[in-house]
This record gives sequence, structure tokens and C-alpha cells, in this order.
Amino acid sequence: MSYHQTERAQVLAEALPYIQKYSGKTVVVKYGGNAMISDELRHAVISDIILLHLVGVRVVVVHGGGPEITDMLNKIGKESKFVDGLRYTDRETMDVVQQVLCGKVNKNLVSTLNRLGGRAIGLCGMDAGLFEARRLDEKYGLVGEITHVDPAAVTDCLNDGYIPVISTVAQGADAETAYNINADTAAAKLAVALHAEKLILLTDIRGLLRDPGDEDTLIPVVELSQVPGLVKDGVIKGGMIPKVDCCVEAVRSGVKSTIILDGRIPHSILIELLSDEGIGTMLL
Repeated sequence: MSYHQTERAQVLAEALPYIQKYSGKTVVVKYGGNAMISDELRHAVISDIILLHLVGVRVVVVHGGGPEITDMLNKIGKESKFVDGLRYTDRETMDVVQQVLCGKVNKNLVSTLNRLGGRAIGLCGMDAGLFEARRLDEKYGLVGEITHVDPAAVTDCLNDGYIPVISTVAQGADAETAYNINADTAAAKLAVALHAEKLILLTDIRGLLRDPGDEDTLIPVVELSQVPGLVKDGVIKGGMIPKVDCCVEAVRSGVKSTIILDGRIPHSILIELLSDEGIGTMLL
């Protein structure tokens, strides 16, 4: 047997206890960033999800679609506007968000999963009252804050052997409107409602870095009690603060652990879940 074959056999043997650990458990993956844009990375993420599904992991995919929304707004000659890092969503923008997220992005993802051998089904937050929300703040327009999650439709899909793929548009609880929801927040709330074992947030960074300019300073594990100190020291800052807040809320509410994972690394989900070599930052 060649060295490469031996190495491959060792990798597969190493994966076995992890497959046993996660089989039958629910893992929520928030899919976004470069992993959605690059064909190579998209293919790697989709094949990771299918493999996990085939070994018995109950995988739920929650996606955003910021770049696609921006593209569509550009096509209709509408400028994207952001307030505190959130897309300002007026009524016209909300129509585009709903069309792009619930339509194009969701169905493209579902068809790719199905084409590569998965059994995926697309849902949006308005289906079967999955996400209800109220307006977050007037200054953001039709951006919502989730007030209620009813995971029954997602659970039914999982029980029937499907991979649910969910776009983050919510039904208004305080007005007859749809709301744009931050995908990290939606993934965290859904993970809690599903009593998930793990929440994975795919991002475009290595994880939490002690020194943001040096990828060798990755912090592999963070306990909740360490988070305030890391914010104070400036290790967690800017766009990382809301991501970490989502992770903290999920773990406090019963999700076993959350991982901020670099979606730019091909097959990062498999490396993180099924090997001894964790490559992101785990919060627990």
C-alpha cells in the first residue's frame, strides 16, 4: 500500500469516532461569504454537507446573499446603503431581497445540492411561520429582529431525510410586511429552536485572531466567560462583535458549541467536524 493510500486510510479511520458522535445530531451551517461566490469553494461546501448528510448528520443550511442582492440593486439602478453594517432596507429593496434570497439564491443552492447527490428542499422564513419578526429600528428600514421561531417545518424535512436550505426573510409580527434578517442571527435562533449540537458560521476570516494581522495567532477555543475581556482587548471588534454575540446567545440557550470557521479553506467543515485538527474558533 502506498504512503498516500495509508494516509487516506488513517484519515478515514480518524473520522469514524466523529461520525459516530454526530450521527443523528443536528448541525446548523450558516453559509455565506466567499464560500458562496467561488465555484471551487461552493462545490467543496456542498459536497461536505452531502457527505455529512449521508453519514447520518441532520444538516440544516441557513444562507444570506448580500453580494447577489447588491448585484440586483445595481441592475435596477438602486444604490446599496448600509447603516451600522446592516443593509438599509426600504420597501423597494425589501422586494429585491425577497426575490433574490427566497428565489434565485435559495433555489440555486437547492439545485446544486440535488445535482451533486443530496436531497435538499428550500424554505424561507415565511414558510409555515418559521421566523416571525418585528422591526429592529426605524433607521434600518425593514430589517427585523426575530421574535418567534417555529422549527416544525424544518424538523419535518429532517425527519423525512431532506437537507433544509433556509433563506432569512421573516414574516412581520407587528406589520403586514416581510423583514430582512441578518443570516448569522437567524442561524443562531434556529440552532437553539432545533436543540442543535453545533452551529457553524462560515466566514471570510481564519477565526478569532489574537493579532488580526497574523493568522498564526488563531484562538482555537474561547469560553463564554472570556468574551468580555477579548472585546475589551480589541481582539473581538467591528463586524466580529455581532457574530460572536450570536455564538454566545446560541451556547447560552443550549447549543453545545458554535464555530466561527474560515469558508475560504476548501472542505473546512469536514476538517472541523470529522478530524482531530480543529481549524476555526470554537465557542463553548
